[in-house]
Amino acid sequence: MQGSKLYVGNLNYSVNTEQLEELFSNYGEVRNVNIIEGKGFGFVEMSSQSEAEGAKEALNGSEFKGRTLKVDEARPPRNRQRRDFRRY
Repeated sequence: MQGSKLYVGNLNYSVNTEQLEELFSNYGEVRNVNIIEGKGFGFVEMSSQSEAEGAKEALNGSEFKGRTLKVDEARPPRNRQRRDFRRY
């Protein structure tokens, strides 16, 4: 694992940033939480790589608010090709 940012998938749609921060704070200092509304996933940034690894090991496959979490290292955003939409 190279970074300290984690992808958290299969979130219950009622989960808020405070609840996710509280869950991950058991494994170290949480720097940032970002939940993508209406998509069922989000990102948690821990203060160090080792804390992120510990949280991933402990929480991947665990149950939270009735859903089984998928926790993995966050991947950098894909470089999407911008399309030029022209009006004819």
